[in-house]
Amino acid sequence: MFIYETHLHTCEGSACGKVHGEDYIDYMIEKGYSGIIVTDHFFNGNCAVPRDLPWKDRIEAYSEGYRRALKAAEGKDFTVMFGVEYNFEGDEFLLYGITPEWLTENERIMDMTRHELYKTMKEAGAMTIQAHPYRERGYLVDIKLTEGVFDGIEIYNAANGDNMNALAYEYAKSLGTRMTAGSDIHFFHDDAMGGMAFDHKIGSIEEFVSSVMAGEGTPVQVVGGKAVPVEQISEQTVPVSGPSYEVHWMER
Repeated sequence: MFIYETHLHTCEGSACGKVHGEDYIDYMIEKGYSGIIVTDHFFNGNCAVPRDLPWKDRIEAYSEGYRRALKAAEGKDFTVMFGVEYNFEGDEFLLYGITPEWLTENERIMDMTRHELYKTMKEAGAMTIQAHPYRERGYLVDIKLTEGVFDGIEIYNAANGDNMNALAYEYAKSLGTRMTAGSDIHFFHDDAMGGMAFDHKIGSIEEFVSSVMAGEGTPVQVVGGKAVPVEQISEQTVPVSGPSYEVHWMER
């Protein structure tokens, strides 16, 4: 079993990140992971990059955490991949399959609707996953759901409460869509983590995308180095209540 972290923040790209990109490598290896996808908050989220830089320089700064992690993994049997966490109005999406170079050439990404973003990602050969759709936090006022703008749903987010994850699982099951899991890690800790487990190594973000799109990979919870399929954990799959936040179904 090869486990990959799908949701990770560095202090280079995310204002809420506490760890430098290079410092994740040995830590994640010790946790039993075979690779990571760096998904820092983009410019419409809690990003660490100054807003007054030229676009090209902003992308360079945004991808610094990824590059530092990639450099630190050289010579090790560990895959470092690039991703993006993109925010609309509290509803966030994990973008897998675009590159810093693609972002440099596509400043228009900042002005897209949800449907336009999804269409653009498909055209780029990328995959869109809605992150933690039923998250409730003090900085959020509601839950926004938009069908038809993603390839799958993050049904297990280690930073979410059990019932929030269970609601996400129930939502994904109702749609019959793909499911992923991740830690949403911002700092070192010994709490439960998440990831996608495969029976083969993933060597690139393109391989990750093609594997998940093909229905491969199992969402897992990782505790003490042991990975358990999320679907085997009742607390993460059976809601005990509905959401306490109002749910808004978005059209755009």
